[in-house]
Amino acid sequence: MATTNDIKNGTVLKLEGNLWSIIEFQHVKPGKGGAFVRTKMRNVTSGKVVDKTFNAGLKIETATVDRRDYQYLYQDGDDYVFMDTSDYDQLTVSAAVVGNAANFMLEGQMVTIAMHEGSPLYMEMPASVVLEITYTEPGLQGDRSTGGTKPATVETGYEIQVPLFLEAGTKVKVDTRTGDYLGRVNE
Repeated sequence: MATTNDIKNGTVLKLEGNLWSIIEFQHVKPGKGGAFVRTKMRNVTSGKVVDKTFNAGLKIETATVDRRDYQYLYQDGDDYVFMDTSDYDQLTVSAAVVGNAANFMLEGQMVTIAMHEGSPLYMEMPASVVLEITYTEPGLQGDRSTGGTKPATVETGYEIQVPLFLEAGTKVKVDTRTGDYLGRVNE
């Protein structure tokens, strides 16, 4: 059993039968009254974010979450298959756990999967990935980096907005949290 004084970013709590991951926390000691801890938590399974305040020193139940690196192998129907690179065990993860990360995963991509009591809770991608544009309308003379954008399909099948001058075959850096174009990658 831990107390609210042990809360840190990334701590996973067990509250009311659900698992909650701490996004932000702040210990507050007002001039009058008792200290408390203000938190912003995300439900691990549904993704819902809530604010919750705890009295300082209150006993809370933390959950053991094991984060391990896995390599993405392939998609099997609605499920995704990953391999633990340390012991070569394969792990099948449902599309609900993978979520939007499927838009940015290529075979061989390394990801971090958080497990609790043997079941996958959520998946963490690197902040950005490099993907190749497979289709976009051709650029026209005079299109420059400042100005408008156009839709482009990357090799995973996901569509992003890119500057007008980019063409198919160009490698671009994409933010995995928002799906935004971050820049062109020269190799």
